[in-house]
Amino acid sequence: MQLLAANQVAIERGERRLLAGVDLSVSSGDIWQLVGANGVGKTSLLRAVGGLARLGVAGEITRHGTMLYLGHHAALKHNLSALDNLRFHPACDVICSDEDIISALAAVALAGYEDRPIGALSAGQQRRVALARLVLSSASLWLLDEPFTALDVDGCAWLEERIKQHVAAEGAVIFTSHQPSRFGELQQNLDLAAYVV
Repeated sequence: MQLLAANQVAIERGERRLLAGVDLSVSSGDIWQLVGANGVGKTSLLRAVGGLARLGVAGEITRHGTMLYLGHHAALKHNLSALDNLRFHPACDVICSDEDIISALAAVALAGYEDRPIGALSAGQQRRVALARLVLSSASLWLLDEPFTALDVDGCAWLEERIKQHVAAEGAVIFTSHQPSRFGELQQNLDLAAYVV
């Protein structure tokens, strides 16, 4: 099942056109990595296909199903606890029970950290709190901007496995990363160098 189609998409930032003519079709079971040098427009394209960039986007983008966007920054409030940060679904339309959140934090190896303020956690632990949203979300398409940032070896292994489970269950993932391919034949790459203006 097709979850997203982008046709002849162009991205501008300020007065500068970054990309033009981008075509992308994402179906259930797909893993796509957006690749390219710093500043090429990976994050801008990811936000555009997710409907988060309303200005500077041209072309046709069609979305089917639900999406979850996790940005490069963890989007957590430092004075709130991990539990409070995850109390609402990222889309703010699904309320999660405390039991679900505690289970999600345990899944990312943060059992016992529920009541700790985010500001007291390391960068890797903060990333894990943000990634707990992957356990709580029922979205079919995940848009992940540099999701492996600040994770240790165990955290990277957990995230790789979680992504594989998601696509095996008919979900799909588009992610950015400066690290080499992690998913072998399961992964397709969109090299944005081909679309630079």
